[in-house]
Amino acid sequence: MNGPVRHLAIALFLGFALLVGAVTWHQIIVGPDYRDDSRNLRLVAGRTGRERGTIITADGVVVSRSVADPDDPRVFRREYPEGPLYSHVVGYSTLLFGSSGLEQTRGDDLVSNRDATISGVIRAILGGDVRAKGLGLTINHELQQLAATALGDQRGAVVALDPRTGAILAMVSAPTFDANDLLGGGVAAAGDALAADPDAPLLNRVIAETYAPGSTFKIITTSAALETGVAGPATEFDDPIALELPGSTAVIRNFSRGPCGDGDSVELQRAFARSCNTTFAALGLEVGANDLVSTAQAFGVNSDVPFDLTSLASFVPATEEFDFNLAGLAQTAIGERDVRVTPLQMALVGAAIANGGEIMEPYLVAEVFNSDATIESVTEPVVWRRAISPATAATIADLMELAVTSGTGTRAAVPGIRIGGKTGTAEVPGGPPHSWFVGYGPVEADEDTPQIVVAVLVESGGDAGESATGGTVAAPIAQQLMAAFFGVPLAD
Repeated sequence: MNGPVRHLAIALFLGFALLVGAVTWHQIIVGPDYRDDSRNLRLVAGRTGRERGTIITADGVVVSRSVADPDDPRVFRREYPEGPLYSHVVGYSTLLFGSSGLEQTRGDDLVSNRDATISGVIRAILGGDVRAKGLGLTINHELQQLAATALGDQRGAVVALDPRTGAILAMVSAPTFDANDLLGGGVAAAGDALAADPDAPLLNRVIAETYAPGSTFKIITTSAALETGVAGPATEFDDPIALELPGSTAVIRNFSRGPCGDGDSVELQRAFARSCNTTFAALGLEVGANDLVSTAQAFGVNSDVPFDLTSLASFVPATEEFDFNLAGLAQTAIGERDVRVTPLQMALVGAAIANGGEIMEPYLVAEVFNSDATIESVTEPVVWRRAISPATAATIADLMELAVTSGTGTRAAVPGIRIGGKTGTAEVPGGPPHSWFVGYGPVEADEDTPQIVVAVLVESGGDAGESATGGTVAAPIAQQLMAAFFGVPLAD
């Protein structure tokens, strides 16, 4: 074979190899991505009409299922029997608006592959199960209902989890919406109305919005002080009515506008229970930016949370931003200024205290089962990170218990159960403060005793408005969930 012919043969061979590679890449490798893209209306329409797996709660309540069309049993429509209660968790699967929630992130499990697509045919040939699979959630239906009722019409979020495993027990964002309204006739108008609603009902406030944490951030500030040896529960601080901020004309005051103790000195444990801003602003200055920021990051702030749903990362400024801004450091130490967190993040902070300093990866899907109800996979608990030492966690636990027994968190107390918690009242420029509570129980439980962590956020004080505090608005909501979890009746 002469040179030109050989070169032509090589070029043709490479061309065919490139074509085969391109077809393989687009059909086999990235084909499913094209198929699942919400902009691919033809294939999305095909998938919308196919059967999808059932989603049930931990106690067997069906929250999403496919129902066959009576006129064509090969076509299925999705329905959500519990209406708005699970719309932020489960999400929706629609032709016009695509998908959200678990319907989106676990779509590969939920959708049937009984079709003529190459991936579906290959899976069938190789003996794979092409039937839709179902999801078993970690959520307790009773707690989910109670969280929604307790939050009511107030804008905010409630999340409860098992600190030992990371299993989500309840997850509610308000206001919510009914995913059923996005199915069937008139969906365009319904979708436009939801998108235009100023209260943002489509927003999952548990994971997709960040807020100033207020005094709940003092858990992190105290942890930094204990970890570095800067202070302990009995350490005494000056007790001024107002703390003058370095390099600034601004001052920090306590919520009461008075001293934290007797006006002379106050112990850290008393300041924690009473949530005194002057003490914790001074403590933040003593701890320093490097240790405060690194401790916050150890709790997961500034990191993406590994979760079944995409969650915003919480935020604390970098150490360098405080080099010439000690006033900002003091304000950050009390959960104000630029620090922002999601309610899920604050639940994980509480979980670290309850779990001896370790944070487990949170998760919503406990198991995946096939159409024969046979469990195919189970989620195993995974440690996400160690935030603090067991000794520090134990000390913070004592302080949080003190806050509930004789501090700002008394309205979270549950008769007969040792509860620890921390309130927060976060300033909002031009509006009422956000109300926070992070708590758990029981304190010092043995391995056989179930535990629960609850984080509550009520935007702009909810119904209480300007007079709202974390102790008066958010703590009672957490109390209801923890009392129900332990089966303790509360007095009317």
